[in-house]
Amino acid sequence: MSEHSFLIITGLSGAGKSMAVRCLEDLGFFCVDNIIPPLLPAFVKLTFPRFNQVAVVMDTRGESFFDEAVSCLDDLRPLGYPFQILFLEASDDVLLKRFNETRRRHPLFGNASLLENIGQERDKLADIRIQADVILDTSSLSPKEFREKIISNFILPEQVTRSLQVTIKSFGYKFGTPMDADLVFDVRFLPNPHYDPSLRPFTGLDKEIQEFVLGHPVTEEFLERFTDLINFLVPHYRREGKTHLAIAIGCTGGRHRSVAIAQYLAKYLQEMGYPTVEQHRDIERQPDYYGAAKNLQ
Repeated sequence: MSEHSFLIITGLSGAGKSMAVRCLEDLGFFCVDNIIPPLLPAFVKLTFPRFNQVAVVMDTRGESFFDEAVSCLDDLRPLGYPFQILFLEASDDVLLKRFNETRRRHPLFGNASLLENIGQERDKLADIRIQADVILDTSSLSPKEFREKIISNFILPEQVTRSLQVTIKSFGYKFGTPMDADLVFDVRFLPNPHYDPSLRPFTGLDKEIQEFVLGHPVTEEFLERFTDLINFLVPHYRREGKTHLAIAIGCTGGRHRSVAIAQYLAKYLQEMGYPTVEQHRDIERQPDYYGAAKNLQ
């Protein structure tokens, strides 16, 4: 496994190549499905300086071009670009079931039966199967198990952490709860700086509000318990294959407490190595002189 890699995915139709591509894309790979072998050398030269990790699917859909697959791999080796071959396969009965369920046509469809097509494809793939670095039988694998196999063979541990992007969004309950949030936390129980006229003009991004909100004992206890919960939840979401997690932090107006807590949590997750986006939906909304909410955007 390396931060710089070129992965060639091949194997039997119906064995899971499309699922492998989706998994690798979620993990940051630049992926191309169904490339014809003669394009490989030029494709590698074009993409490898720009993308650290590249995966391509090359299989019998390339028809007569696929007959050149082995010789094209031989042409690729002298160029000095390291590559690995992942070969996916499954039992005949599993492949038959998958084709019947999806009603997809086999690439070698013709006058022969589907079972005969599968046998013909095994024969066409025999030479490239011998060269494979990893041969993975997907017959009995669940989608989660399949993803774990891909990760264990081709992904560095730190890349797995980076594969989950977290969005931290502050908001005001008076303007509605964000519809795209996976987790929503209500911090309206914390002391409210809105009732201090000297603090009211500031936002949770300002030092004055952060010192007020974060300095109270109840906030310190909350953050200790809150980060413990986040430490437990986030890795489990990642292991389940989630690639984006949206956490919403709400207070009354979305201007003070929720902003300070959201910024604290965003910095905390960044230090843990997770790519984190920090958003403050209602920070520019503030009460007018009569206490009604006014949108300043």
